Amino acid sequence: MSRRIATLVAAAIAAAFLPVASATAQEAKHYRFAYDQPKTTGYGILGDIFAEKLKSLSKGTMLIDQYPGAQLGQEPQVLQLVKAGDVEFCISSSANAATLSPQAGVMSMHFLFRSEAHLIKAIADPEVSKAVKTMIAETVQGARVIALATLGLRSMYSKRDIKNIGDLKGLKVRVQATPTEDTMFPAYGAQIVHMPFGSVYTSLQTGVVEVAENGVNVYLANKHYEVAPVLSMTEHEANNSLVWVSDKLWNSLTPEQQGWVQAAADEVNKTQPAKAIELEHQSQDKLKSMGVKVVTDVDKSGFVAIANPYLDKLASELGPHAVKVKDLIRAIQ
Repeated sequence: MSRRIATLVAAAIAAAFLPVASATAQEAKHYRFAYDQPKTTGYGILGDIFAEKLKSLSKGTMLIDQYPGAQLGQEPQVLQLVKAGDVEFCISSSANAATLSPQAGVMSMHFLFRSEAHLIKAIADPEVSKAVKTMIAETVQGARVIALATLGLRSMYSKRDIKNIGDLKGLKVRVQATPTEDTMFPAYGAQIVHMPFGSVYTSLQTGVVEVAENGVNVYLANKHYEVAPVLSMTEHEANNSLVWVSDKLWNSLTPEQQGWVQAAADEVNKTQPAKAIELEHQSQDKLKSMGVKVVTDVDKSGFVAIANPYLDKLASELGPHAVKVKDLIRAIQ
């Protein structure tokens, strides 16, 4: 008899705990976070900062599943998925953000950022972040920007040295499809070619393009050094990123949950830039140790002389939000 009672008691206790376990499981929700670079890049640093902070703030009820390496598509496609609410979060370059909001192209203007130190301060600056968020809020429907980030400064790579502006003359350069790139590279004397990032390796290999440009870690992580073994540190523009959330998800969250998401994004804004620059330096050291030629003594004066007059002109053509962002960035010392 006592054994039967013990069995019934055990069953009752187990049953009592079942609804609690079920409720806890239901409370934890997973959200897709997509980006087109490998996890080993500054995008992975960003994703980890955001995921860990959000998990902590939400006490494990809001969990981020990262989809690196364009698993859910290239950036322009993923931006559309976020707008439609089919993907909850993504990272896009500011250049690809310009496909939704042309004024976002201001973040890609050449020689707007004077150095890596200036870039870190500018991206982490709350006023710059606020101005970019406002720009997106007033020009894009279906998604919003919650943070800025960076992968560092972009430089050019090829099978040859690019030591000054003359070395670029007549060469076919793969550029991001933005008004800024389409203006600046021809001004330097280059021919521009548009293509998705995923096609760059093969195009360099086959000679469809002779030069590409990106951050040092992106160049390393995607093994572009195999087909373009000379990295010339032109540092002509910043590899800036925007973190997006779909309005469909945002509007479904409680005010408390929205606060957690924004606080996690603020942590990205504050800490990711310096970590990304550190990764750039580590990547350059690794490339050198592998035998990749890194040209550090690039004469930038010819590029800067052409680019400077375009800063005000291009920002004005993009629009008032672009002018404000440009002025805020240039004012940072």
